[in-house]
Amino acid sequence: MKPIYLDYNATTPADPEVVAELLPYLAGDFGNPSSGHPYGRKAREAVELARERVAALLGCDRTEVIFTGGGTEANNLALIGVALANQERGKHIISTTIEHPAVLKPLERLVELGFSVTLLPVDGTGRLDPEAVRRAITRDTLLISVMHANNEVGTLQPLREIGEEAREKGILFHTDAAQSVGKIPTLTDQLRVDLLTVAGHKFYAPKGVGALFVRRGVKMHPCLLGAGQEGGLRPGTENVAYIVALGKAAELASLRLASEGPRILSLRDHFHERLKALVEGVSLNGHPVERLPNTLNVSFRGVIGAELLERTPEIAASTGSACHEGSGELSGVLKAMGTSREQGFGAVRLSIGRITTAAEIERAAEVLAQRAGELRAGKR
Repeated sequence: MKPIYLDYNATTPADPEVVAELLPYLAGDFGNPSSGHPYGRKAREAVELARERVAALLGCDRTEVIFTGGGTEANNLALIGVALANQERGKHIISTTIEHPAVLKPLERLVELGFSVTLLPVDGTGRLDPEAVRRAITRDTLLISVMHANNEVGTLQPLREIGEEAREKGILFHTDAAQSVGKIPTLTDQLRVDLLTVAGHKFYAPKGVGALFVRRGVKMHPCLLGAGQEGGLRPGTENVAYIVALGKAAELASLRLASEGPRILSLRDHFHERLKALVEGVSLNGHPVERLPNTLNVSFRGVIGAELLERTPEIAASTGSACHEGSGELSGVLKAMGTSREQGFGAVRLSIGRITTAAEIERAAEVLAQRAGELRAGKR
């Protein structure tokens, strides 16, 4: 029997409707979108339909959507592309200590290129104080980059408030929304962002495809050099099948967001209550309210989270970001939140999704409680 999957923040399965829509573009409809014949025109039409669907999910114009090979590439393009194209406006960038490596690593590269970066701290719930952003802004500040939702604890950031400050000061504002797109509303005007990163495999599209929202008028340099695809910002022959898949996933998210969100939130909160009822010493990591509806990061007192998951093969979950899984170190996110080592090492991230059932949640709570009890009793 397969384990109960509770790692949707790491990746999601491709939705069956998404798979059905992409498959024809791997075989019969294989044309190059840049070709002028019927095969190429059909591929181009499919790409543009996908662009419209992603734009509809983000509430932006289709011309503001650039397809990429994933969230990491989109973040690199947003940060490095904007910084290099606009450095006459300033060379100072503001971000946070809890960003994904796909943001922190490009920022490190920009420091090597002569830019300065301020990484702001978060509070004990993982939330950034907008006032800290205001204090960090200087006359040289070019760009602010703050993730929408944290991938480990699910905490949501006050983007609108930060974005309004950025607009007032004429500063560009980027958000890595890889974890939030498809789970909660991510309308670009409401969030007050100029750039927004999308990762397809976080909302039921395949791995290896993403997008970047670039508000009309924002100057950017490409990170890759080649032909003129995607407005010259992402050259290379388009991955038509996966772009089609991303578009379908966006369409499904638009249709299901209103109904899926409350159902998943209800499951998550029930899961939390069951764990607290069955296991003494369960504590929440992350904001109690301003949090993704699917994300439950909890610590089990007196238990090492990695050992607990190793002893519980009935479920598939993680101790934090899949990008750091197995490192043997305290999560950088929990460390930045000021979490104690004992609580941090006891953390487990349980993220649920579209196909999670109430019965699975009940079973998962029971087996986690049982194994946590065995570990505390010293049973091996």
